[in-house]
Amino acid sequence: MIRATETDILSRIIAPDDGNLEPGLAQYILKLDFPQSDHRRIDELSSKAQDGALTPEEESELEGYLHVNDFLAIVQSKARLSLQSAAAHQAS
Repeated sequence: MIRATETDILSRIIAPDDGNLEPGLAQYILKLDFPQSDHRRIDELSSKAQDGALTPEEESELEGYLHVNDFLAIVQSKARLSLQSAAAHQAS
């Protein structure tokens, strides 16, 4: 399972509050998402987790999805801020 310290470390490296990505890269990052098959698998694993029915392998798989999702959330936050900063810079 990803620990808060790992998320904190990633946040310090990526600096999501610093909107300094080029607009094209920011737009690309915002389009990144899990394929539908992975969304279905995440839903299935989450449901089993709520029921307390995950195998150790499934728990590890779900943790992997959650790690990637945390990373994606951090970089997409930076991308959104970058696009807002670029728009504000153009307006001034």
